Parts: sequence; C-alpha cells; structure tokens
Amino acid sequence: MGSQTPLIMLLGALVGAGVLLVVIGMSERDEDAPVRASRSLRDRIQGSARRALLGVGAGLIVLLLTGWPVLGIAIGLFVWFAPMLFGGVASEKRAMARLEGLAAWTESLRDTIAGAVGLEQAIPATAYAASPAIRPALIRLTDRLRVRTPLPTALQGFADDIDDPSADLIVATLILNARLRGPGLRDVLSSLARSARADLDMRRRVAASRSSTRRSVQIVIGVTVAFVLGLAIFNRSYVAPYSSPVGQVVLILVIGLFAAGFVWMRRLSEFEMPERFLLGKQEAQ
Repeated sequence: MGSQTPLIMLLGALVGAGVLLVVIGMSERDEDAPVRASRSLRDRIQGSARRALLGVGAGLIVLLLTGWPVLGIAIGLFVWFAPMLFGGVASEKRAMARLEGLAAWTESLRDTIAGAVGLEQAIPATAYAASPAIRPALIRLTDRLRVRTPLPTALQGFADDIDDPSADLIVATLILNARLRGPGLRDVLSSLARSARADLDMRRRVAASRSSTRRSVQIVIGVTVAFVLGLAIFNRSYVAPYSSPVGQVVLILVIGLFAAGFVWMRRLSEFEMPERFLLGKQEAQ
C-alpha cells in the first residue's frame, strides 16, 4: 500500500495540473465573444474544473491520512457530487424567479397590446425591460423575429429556452393567437398572469415546507461523513479490519449503501415539476 502511494499522488497531481490548464485556457478566451452560450459553457467548465481539483485534493489528503484507496476515491466523488447532494435551493430560486418574471412580462405584453400593437411589435418592445431571469430568452426571441422567423416557430424556441410548464401555457396561447389572430388576447393574458402568480405562490409554499427536510438531509450527510472520517483518522484500531484487501472490498459495499441512502434522502427534498406539454420537434422524439 505504501509503495503505491507516490504513484497515486503523481497521478492525482497530473490530473490536477491538466484540469488547471483547462481553467487557464478557458479564462484567456475573449470576454467580448458575441455568443452568450459560449460564456455559459465556459462557466460550467470552470465550475467542473474547480470541483475536480477539490475532489482530487480531498481524495489525496484522505488517502495520505488513512491509507485507504477506497475511502480516498469515495471522498473525491463526494466532493464532486456535493452540489447535487446539498444543492437544489439555487435551482428552485432560479425557477421561481423565471416564473415571476414571466408573469410580469405577460402583464407588460398585455398592456402593450392594449395600444393596438401586434405581437410582432409588442414582444421586442417588452423584451429589454423584462426581468433579468427571462431577458436573455426574450432577446433571443426578438432576434429570431428580426431574421424573419415565423412567430409560432420563434415562440416555440422561447418556450424551450424557458423550459417551464407554466411558460408552455402562456406560449401556447400566444402561438394560437399568432395563427388564428382571434380577439380577446388581453383578457387571456390577464388570466394567464394571475395563474402564473398563483403557481408562484404555490411553489414558494412548497419550497418553505421542504426546507426542513432539506436541512435534515444535509445534517445527516454531514454528520455521517464526519463520523466516518473521524473513525478512520483518530481511531485506527477500531477500523483496522478495513485496512486489509478484503476490508477494502467490504468498505466499497458499505460506502455504496450509504451513497444509495444519501441519494434517496436527496430525492425526498426535491420539488417534482409537472411535465411540459409544449415540446419542440427534437425534444418530442
């Protein structure tokens, strides 16, 4: 085991150096690139690179302290998947911010249409004043309209960008109006805005009720990981059987059971969104 430690450290250092080079290379890219999606991809890569560096570092530290490769790999994977286990609040807040911005934009669109303005003119007029949560999607919708994309097709792309069932209901109404040009759009938009705000209130109540469950999950996971590491580092005689090859195999099974329990508890704290009904052709296949 001791003879393999330098090799494992060397491999970890090589992986960390490679990831660091990726971060540096991505950071040196032109910040004024016209495509916003590339910046989003760069942010995701940087976040993944940071998690990989932290995971490799934590795994090597645990390996040096305990001499257990299985525990070192498990801690590295735990650091990598920590945002998935402890996260969820940020994504829920982003979804609620999108829904709130969508309701406000629907009301703004209704008021703009009241001035005898068509949808093709009302959408660009309200895009740049919309909430930051949905403004990028609205700007992309406006860009599609500028290049003469048919309004129903452009609205379908907007629904895919928002990716929310409540947005599908609003966009479906706009698509029907764009195709049929019927009256009463203002009244329908008012009803949809009220429905979106009611949905937002419901999501906030659910998020508040699940916050205690999520906190309990985080406490259980944190205490379990700290207890295992404490035993492995400060009470080696108690966990000495795990130092053998057979003990490492048993440790894989134990860690697997704990991981399954963590995933199950994490799912208990998730908010299950209803399925979208307005899907693009590629998503529907």
